[in-house]
Amino acid sequence: MSKPHIVPFMAACAVDANSQLQAGITTYRLLTGVLPADADIAIDSNLDRHVLASVLAAATMDGGSLSEKVGLSGLELAALLEQYFPSTGIKPAEQLSPLQVSPFKWEEHEEIAMLRDLLLKQRSTEGDVGRWLAAMIARRAIEPDHLWEALGLRNRAELSLLLSRHFAPLAARNVDNMRWKRFFYRMLCENEGLVMCTTPVCNQCNEFDICFGEESGESRIAEGRHDLLSQAAARPAVAGDPSSELPEETTIASSSAKASPYL
Repeated sequence: MSKPHIVPFMAACAVDANSQLQAGITTYRLLTGVLPADADIAIDSNLDRHVLASVLAAATMDGGSLSEKVGLSGLELAALLEQYFPSTGIKPAEQLSPLQVSPFKWEEHEEIAMLRDLLLKQRSTEGDVGRWLAAMIARRAIEPDHLWEALGLRNRAELSLLLSRHFAPLAARNVDNMRWKRFFYRMLCENEGLVMCTTPVCNQCNEFDICFGEESGESRIAEGRHDLLSQAAARPAVAGDPSSELPEETTIASSSAKASPYL
């Protein structure tokens, strides 16, 4: 019988972009057996697996408590791994390291808890995965990048596909293709009887580009790899120098410290 894999969920924040990139690549490939660029999401179960692996890999790149970074308890995290990634060998009854299971403190983040609850009320699928994704999306929404980037996805279209599958009533309301973070907060404001917008007509608002601007770009992994390739091209390779060795895979995200206050 094969031994369970040791999942490289970081216990401390990676100190440089190369380490972050390697952590993301290793995590995603260990969970799925393929590179992010090669993921086939043509069927729903594959999409779910890809999304969950992407979020875990992106959170791993951030370092610290994995539970805190993805908004799940230690038991929820272990159950997710057992159900979707059994090759890791982690069981719900087994204890992960204390640093991995330090939970996200929902009571300290009222707005994020409200977003989680909004998503839960708009679920369109049964089972644990929708509940887990509601918490994971809400937690990752406080990261500075576009939401699809914070989730480790390859593009915005994957996020839209995910939301249409698991939170269809809510996704269907975004008829004008507003940026997802802005749309979520608009829904929260409307539910509370508040008005977020400065004008009743979107195309007359001075924040139109913030709400509806393009959300394109490379995934965090692909961007990180290109940064490393550029750095390597600028210096001669030195035998035995690990800094001149680049990962052969493509991953999920560049440094999470990148300040990009996309809403």
